[in-house]
Amino acid sequence: MNVFATDLSFRLPGLWNSEYHHHATYPDQFPLTDQLWDLGHVDWVVSEFVLTHDAVLHGPGGKRLYVTDRPLHPHQFVVAPLEPDDARFKPHHFVGVAEPNGIAVPNDPVRASTRIARRLLPRYEHALEAVRRNAAEQPEPPHRLAPPRVAQVVTLTWYDDGALGAPYGSVPEQARMTLYAYGFQYHPHQAAFLLPAAYGKDGRALRIQAVARRLSEQGIGVNLRHAAPTTTAVLPRSRPTAAPIHHR
Repeated sequence: MNVFATDLSFRLPGLWNSEYHHHATYPDQFPLTDQLWDLGHVDWVVSEFVLTHDAVLHGPGGKRLYVTDRPLHPHQFVVAPLEPDDARFKPHHFVGVAEPNGIAVPNDPVRASTRIARRLLPRYEHALEAVRRNAAEQPEPPHRLAPPRVAQVVTLTWYDDGALGAPYGSVPEQARMTLYAYGFQYHPHQAAFLLPAAYGKDGRALRIQAVARRLSEQGIGVNLRHAAPTTTAVLPRSRPTAAPIHHR
């Protein structure tokens, strides 16, 4: 294994060197295999078999190739790219980039180097270029921005009896026509805008979405919440304390 990896490093295009590792215990293989840039055969190999040794080939431009035995195939090895070890690259830079994946190669360094140069390295370089481009275009993660602050808010409430709406006095004047336009009805005896249950669950959901979108365009926020419970929990009655017994 060590001899093969060293000979292979001499035959790959560019300047490469080999770093050999012997694993005394099964978990020793994980720190390196966790860096595999492969979702194919090599990933399956390292997750299903105990590997007593491996090697890393370090090449130009920060390229790294993982090399180990191919289980069940005594005259073959597997070679796969490792993710770039560069602090500039963050997890979101790899999103959307296809894994370059590894390949199986014969134990002949000349034939193996030819196969790697033709099949693996072009995919590896293409993936690296994509990651570099992502890092240049979006250095920081694309965190979602908080919504802008608004001076007025409509709070739509699900009531315990299934009604959905808002008290008339809590609805900003600028929002009332929008509620009317999307089916809310004013009920004077309840002093509230209510969305009729006749629209059905899906119909009401669509109207709520439309109201929220329209009011947001007007700079008015929309909240949706359930009514607070109207009942108060009753505490269990305490057990009476027995009167002390006095002995004469």
